[in-house]
Parts: sequence; structure tokens; C-alpha cells
Amino acid sequence: MSQTFDWTSAYPSIRMPMFGRNVVATSHALAAQAGMRMLWKGGNAVDAAIATAAAKTLTEPCSNGLGSDAFCILWDGQELHGLNASGGAPAAWTPDYFARKYGPATRPPMRGWDSVTVPGAVGAWVALSERFGKLPFADLLEPAIEIAERGYLAPIVVQQKWAAAAAVPDLVRQPGFSEFFLPRGR
Repeated sequence: MSQTFDWTSAYPSIRMPMFGRNVVATSHALAAQAGMRMLWKGGNAVDAAIATAAAKTLTEPCSNGLGSDAFCILWDGQELHGLNASGGAPAAWTPDYFARKYGPATRPPMRGWDSVTVPGAVGAWVALSERFGKLPFADLLEPAIEIAERGYLAPIVVQQKWAAAAAVPDLVRQPGFSEFFLPRGR
């Protein structure tokens, strides 16, 4: 069955379609480059995704932090696999625990230690790498390490999110927040 590609565009600017293999797409160019490096080294899509995610923890930490969770639906060419790497909560976190600590009819707090679950993202990367990856795990982190050592210009969207966070009194009062995210008060 032969199909022709419809080259018409519904957008005011012309966007060129990309046909090819070995494509990595993300919202930050450095993260996309990290994934491409893994493909160029002989890695597969899982290797590229992990390198991309690790780089995004630096380039867009508000969107993809090391303390986040991860979920994956992966087709290996023959079978569908799912991974739920959402962080677990402490066993002591019961409704009674929060009622005793914060008062009756209180939900868990939005910020502070009693709002933090065990991060699952890095564990997901390791599990995916061990089961489906081709490259050594250390190789997958090389681009992120280089970005961290070299530095980069924080994207406007991250600057805007940090500026918005600086205006939230509950965040500014958290121990360490201002020290790390508001150097010299900005």
C-alpha cells in the first residue's frame, strides 16, 4: 500500500517534517543532544531516554528533577512492559499521624518533610538500563555531568518558574530554599 505525505501545513510558518531514524525530541536542546550522543555511541532508545532525562534534571529542574517519580510504557518489539517508579510513602503516614501532628481534618502538607515521598526517577533509570539498555549506566550520565561542570544558560521558562517560586512565602521559609535558589536574594 502506497501512501503519499500531505505537505500542506495548517500553521502560519512552514515546519519541515522530519523523516528518519535516531531522533531525540525534548524541550531543551542540550538534553536532546545528550540523547543523540547515546545513539551515536551505539545505544538504543532506552539509553537515549535516560541520558535525556538526566540532562533535563539540570536544564529544566522544575520539570524533571532528581527527586521526581517516573513512569514508563515500553514496547521492546515483541512485548509491552510497564514500570511504575512512583515513590513510596513512609508506613507511618496514616490519617491518624497527620491528625495528631497537624490537627483533625488536616490533609498532608503541601511542603516540608511530611510532603515528600521516596523519589523513584533514578531507580527507574537504573532498572530500565539494566533490563533494556545497551550502554553502561555511567555512560548515560556523562552528558549531564558535563553540563553540570560546564554550566549553561538557564532557559527563560526556568527563570520564570524560579521568579514565581520566590514570591511564595511558604517556599521561601523552607530551610535551604533561599540559600540555594535565591542567591543574594534574587
